[in-house]
Amino acid sequence: MSDDQRDQTPAEPAAAATPARAAASAAGPAASEPSVPVGPQPEPIRYFGTTWVNHESGYGLRRAALAVGSLVTATAAALLLRFSYEGLEIGNVGPFLSISVVVLFAISSAIAFVKTWDSYNRRPAPSSDEAALKGLKTIGFIGSLIAYSLRCLTEAPGEKLRRAEYERALADYERRRSTRTGNPAARRPKRKK
Repeated sequence: MSDDQRDQTPAEPAAAATPARAAASAAGPAASEPSVPVGPQPEPIRYFGTTWVNHESGYGLRRAALAVGSLVTATAAALLLRFSYEGLEIGNVGPFLSISVVVLFAISSAIAFVKTWDSYNRRPAPSSDEAALKGLKTIGFIGSLIAYSLRCLTEAPGEKLRRAEYERALADYERRRSTRTGNPAARRPKRKK
């Protein structure tokens, strides 16, 4: 849909007007149209939305529930891996494969923990190796769950990073807005020397 098509909205028939719509139109155009936010908007965080800005709408309860939930999920996943390991022992695959599986999951979980923890403090570089480590992080999902749980104890995961970016954007917006002085077309031309 082009911009021209979006700007041309069809007029409503008079018969379709309801009493509530008539009251809203009588109150003025500001009452019937949703308010458009001015300035930069905070980036939502999964499971928190934008409640992290003012710590409202059950923010603390959500953090506690997510910390406990991710820790319970990590515990259940560790039990599942233990059952898998016992299945390998029952299958009598040999000590080399059994030890290799344990070492693989331990290293993958450690790498996933570190990468997940770092992702809450800074954004990855565009040319970084995050895409190459996606499979390794999937195998070490227990480390990611533990990092998420630990971060939920202090803040919403990624809140510090997003708050710094949001405050910087607000400061830039206020600086740009305060430097404007009226209508530039109404200014007098500068005198020539």
